[in-house]
Amino acid sequence: MATPLSRVTEALRELTEAGAREASGPAVQGSREDVLLQTLSDNLSILEQKLQLDPNWATLQQLRECVMSQFTWSMKSEDVVWNFVTELLVLLLCLKQAMIELLAEFTPPKPNRKTPECAPALPPDTLSISQQKTVQSALQFVVTLGICPYLLPGVGTPLSCRSDFAATVEKMVHRLASLRGISRLHTVTMALLEIARHPSLESLVLTRHFGDLLASLCQLGYSPNKCQQNSVSQEDRETQKGLTTTEWQGCQQALQNLLDRVYQPIVIKELLILQGGVKQVRSAMGGKAQTRSQAPAWLRRQCGHLLSERLMKPRGVQAVVRGIVEGAGAGIAGGRSAETAAADWRKCDTVARILASCPQQCLSVGDYYRQVCPQVLELFHIKDKLTAHQFQRVATTTLLSMVKEQPELAEKYLLRPLLAPLICCLDTGELSEKSGQGGIVIVGELELTRCVEDIYKVCVVGNDPSSRLLESLKPVIPAIFSLYCFTKRGVSHLRSGCQEILLWFLQKCEPQVAVLVLKQLTGLEQSTPALHPLYHFTAGDEGGVKLSVKEAVSDEDEALYEKVSLEQWRTGCLAELLSNLQESSLAGDFFIECLKGLTCLAGDMDGRLTPSFTDGRSEQEQQLVTLQLVAALCEKFGHFVLSNTVHVIEFVIATLERSCVNLTHKTEETVEAQTLSMAMGLIAAMLGGAVQLTSADFDAMKPMLPRLEQISALHPDPVIQELASDLRITVATHGAFSTETVAMAAHSTMGKPNQHDDQLTKPSQQKEAGAVTYGHQQSPTSLKAGGTDHGNNPSPSNFQQILQAAFDPEVPTRAAALRTVTQMIQQRNPDALSNQEKLLSVFLENLKHEDSFVYLSSIQGLSVLSDVYPAQILPQLLDEYQTSSQGAGKTRCVETRMKMGEVLMRSTRALGELASHYRDPLIRVFLMGTRDSDGTMRASSLSNLGELCQCLDFALGSVVHEVTACLDAIVKTEREAEVRRAAVHVITLLLRGLGEKALQVLSDVLRDLYRLLKYVIQTDDDELVVLHAQLTLQEMDHIVRRFLFPEEKLEKKIVILP
Repeated sequence: MATPLSRVTEALRELTEAGAREASGPAVQGSREDVLLQTLSDNLSILEQKLQLDPNWATLQQLRECVMSQFTWSMKSEDVVWNFVTELLVLLLCLKQAMIELLAEFTPPKPNRKTPECAPALPPDTLSISQQKTVQSALQFVVTLGICPYLLPGVGTPLSCRSDFAATVEKMVHRLASLRGISRLHTVTMALLEIARHPSLESLVLTRHFGDLLASLCQLGYSPNKCQQNSVSQEDRETQKGLTTTEWQGCQQALQNLLDRVYQPIVIKELLILQGGVKQVRSAMGGKAQTRSQAPAWLRRQCGHLLSERLMKPRGVQAVVRGIVEGAGAGIAGGRSAETAAADWRKCDTVARILASCPQQCLSVGDYYRQVCPQVLELFHIKDKLTAHQFQRVATTTLLSMVKEQPELAEKYLLRPLLAPLICCLDTGELSEKSGQGGIVIVGELELTRCVEDIYKVCVVGNDPSSRLLESLKPVIPAIFSLYCFTKRGVSHLRSGCQEILLWFLQKCEPQVAVLVLKQLTGLEQSTPALHPLYHFTAGDEGGVKLSVKEAVSDEDEALYEKVSLEQWRTGCLAELLSNLQESSLAGDFFIECLKGLTCLAGDMDGRLTPSFTDGRSEQEQQLVTLQLVAALCEKFGHFVLSNTVHVIEFVIATLERSCVNLTHKTEETVEAQTLSMAMGLIAAMLGGAVQLTSADFDAMKPMLPRLEQISALHPDPVIQELASDLRITVATHGAFSTETVAMAAHSTMGKPNQHDDQLTKPSQQKEAGAVTYGHQQSPTSLKAGGTDHGNNPSPSNFQQILQAAFDPEVPTRAAALRTVTQMIQQRNPDALSNQEKLLSVFLENLKHEDSFVYLSSIQGLSVLSDVYPAQILPQLLDEYQTSSQGAGKTRCVETRMKMGEVLMRSTRALGELASHYRDPLIRVFLMGTRDSDGTMRASSLSNLGELCQCLDFALGSVVHEVTACLDAIVKTEREAEVRRAAVHVITLLLRGLGEKALQVLSDVLRDLYRLLKYVIQTDDDELVVLHAQLTLQEMDHIVRRFLFPEEKLEKKIVILP
C-alpha cells in the first residue's frame, strides 16, 4: 500500500503532467493558450475522479478534507486557472502534513558499532529526486498562475522575460485574471510561506521563488493601491475583497521574517533586482528587445529602506558586498567567472560608493559611520581566495571615499582603529599596565601583521593620497621605520610592506614634509613621538614581528653600545631606503639639509663641551648623528646625491657658509679647507660651461655673493682669496665677465682643457686633484701624486716622488700616491717591480693609518703585491698577521692585525686555485688567531678561515678534521656571542663553497657538524647564533635534497654502435 507521501506526489504529478491525456484524447483546436487551459481543466477532472472513485486514494481524500477544513477561502470558482492553483496548494499542504506525521512516527535505529562507517538511515520525509522534480513543477505552476498575474506593472520579473511557457501563460492569465487579485495574491503567498515552514520544502520554495515571494509581500504590505478599487465598477467593488489591517500588518511581519531567514547576500541581490529601473530585456517569445517597466516609486523607496536595514545589521556590509559582487560569478563556483568578477573593478567601485554614502533612513551620519566602519575594516581580512581581491578593493575604495567625504568621522572610526597597533608602539606619554614586566607582549604578531598589510592595501594599492590620509599616517611613520629597520636584521615577510609604505609616503607628501619626516626618523627632530624607549620589536613565531617590553639592562656600557649600534643601523637603513628613490630629488634635499645642520653646529664650537640639550639630544650627539648621516649618504650615493643643478648650488652655499663660520671663529681645519676648495671648483666648473645655466640658476646663486666676499677677505690663502673674488664677480654678472683664474679652476675640476664633459661632477680622483690644486699649489709632490697619468710609465725620479707622497701629511695626497703605486704594480712597471721590498714597507706603514681613505688603499696595494709575488710577499704578510706591533696600544695592534687579515683574504681570492699551495700556512695562522685573547680578533680569524675553506674546495683534505674540532670547541666553550656566530658562519661558508661536493669532502665530519648545529639550536641563548645555525641547517638540507633529487635535464645522447 502506498504511503500518503507517495500518494500526494502522485496526485501532483497527475495535475502537472499532460502526456496521458494528449495521447488518449482528441487534439484541441485553437491557440496555445486554449490548449493549455483545456489541459488544466482535464487534469482537474481526472484527479477528481480518482479521488471519488478509486479506493486507493481514500487516504489522500481524508487528508485533503482535513487540510481544507482549515481554509478561510473558497475552493470552487468558475475560473479554471484559480481552481487549478488552489488544488495545487491543497496538495502541497497535504504533502507538508504527511511529512510531519511520518517524521513524528519515525524512530531512528541505533547505530551499528561493528560497522560505524555505514551512513545513518534517511528520515521518512525525504523526497526522492523524481518527487522533488514533481514538487518543483507544482511550485512553478503556483507561482506562475497564482502570483505573477496579480503583481503590478514593474513589480517583479515579467513572465515574458522568463521562458516560452511563461510567456504563453502570461497571455492566458491576463485574459482570465479575476478582479479579486489582492485577495488571491494574499492567499497564495501565505500558503507558500506556510509550506516553506517545513525544512524539507523550504529549500524547494525559496531557492527558485524567493524573488517572487519578495515582490508579492512588498506589494501586499506596502503598495498604496492594495484594493485597486478605482478601476472597477460599483458592482465589482461589492464583490471584491481587500486586505484588512491585520492582514496588511501580517504581510509586513512575514516580509521581515522572510528576509531574516534567507542568506543575506541573496536577499541583497533580490532587493536590488526588485528595485531595478528601466532596462532593455530580450523577450522569451520573439527574441526582440523590449523595455521592462520601471519599478514604482513606492517600491524603489521601500527596497532602499530594506537595503539600508540589511546594511546596518551585524555583518551587513559583507552581505551587501557579497550580494552585489558574487552575482558576477565569484561565489562558491569560482572558476573563470570568479576571475572575471575580480577584474570587474567598476562593480567594486560602485559598491564602495554605496557604502560610503549615508542612507536617508539613518538618523545621523555619525551613527552610520559608527556601525559600518568596523565592518569595512573586517573586509580586509577575508580569507576566501576567490573573493579576497574584490573585498579588499571595495574596502580600500570605501575607506578612501569616506576619508574624503567625512574626514573627522573617518579619522575616528576608520583610521585610528586601523593604525591602533602602531600607535601603541609610540612614546605618547601613556604607559600600558604591562609596561613594568619585561618580556610581556604589548602588540601581538597577528595584530601587527594585519595592521601593516591593511595600511599597504589602503595606501600603496589604493594609491589615492589625500591630505587627511597623509596627516593621519605621519605620526606612525617612526613606528613603521623602526619596524622596517628590525626586519632588515633578519627574515620577515613584513619588510617589503614596510618599505613600500615608507616609499609611498615620502613620494606622495610635500618635499618639505618629507625632509622633516626624515629628520624625525634620524632623531634630528622630535616633534612627533618616536618608538617607546621601554618597548622593542622581537621576532614572531610565524615570520612576523611582535612588540614587547624590554628586559632591564644593568650594564651601562652594554646599553650605550646597543644605543650606538642601533643608531648606526637606522642610518644605514635610511640611506638604503632613499636609494630606492633615485628618480626623486628627496635624497639631495635631505643631504643639503644635513649640511645646513653642520653649518649651524659649526658656529658653536665651545658649546660642544657644554651639557646643553635640544629636543632630548645634546649638541654633541646631534653633531655626531648629522656627520654620520652625511657620511652614509656620501657612501651610498656618491656624487649622484646631487641630482640636479639646484642641489649643487645649495651644496656650495652650505659649504661656503660653514667655511665662513669657521673663518670667523678661526677654527678651519685641513679637511674643511679641502671641502671649500672642492666647492669653489664645482661652482667654477658650472660657470665655465659644465652645465647650461639659466636665469633661475643665477638667482639661486645670489646667496653666494656675501659669503664669497667674506672668504676673499678672511681666508689666509691668497689663491683662495683671489678665486673667491673672481667667482663673486662672475656670479654677479651672470657669467658676462670671467677671469682667467675661474677658467683655470673650471678646467682643473673638469679635467684637461681639451676634454668636453657634460657631466656635473667627476670621479673621485679628479675631485681630489682639484682639491689639491686649490689648497696646496706650493707642493709639487702633491701635484704629481694626484695627477699622474697612469697610461705612461713615470721616470725614476717621478717614482721616488710618488713614494715620498705616500708619506705626505695630507690624507688625499697620500691616498692618491698609494693608488698610483698599486696601478703601477698591476701594469708591471719596472721601477715598481724592482722595489718590491720598499713598496711592502710603504704599504705596511700606511696600513696603520687611522683614516680609512689611506688604509683601504694600502690593503688594496698589499693584495695586488702578494698576487704578483706570492712566494715572497705572502709569508711576510703571515708573519705580520701573527706578530704584535711593538710600542703600540692593544687596540691599535688588533686593528692592524684585522686589516692584515683582510689583506690575506683578498690575496687568497686573487690566487684562486693556487691558494691550495699555501693552504697549510694560511690555515695554521687563522687557527692560531682563533685562540687570541681579544674576542674581535678571534671572530675575525674565524671569518677569514671560513672564506679560505670556501676557496679550497677539494684541497681541504685532512685539514677538515682540525677545522671541525676547532669549531666544535669554540661553539661549546666560547663566552662571547660574536665569536660563536662567526664559528657557525664558518660552517655555512664551507657548505656554500662546496655545494653538492660537501657530501664527498665532508663525508667524515658531516654528521658531527649536523649534531653541532642541533646542539646550538637547543642550548645557545643568543638569537643570532641560533639563526645562523638554522640557516646552516637549511643549506645542508638543500645540498642533500639536490643530491637525492637531481634536476631532470633533457639531453640527447648519440651512441656510435660498433
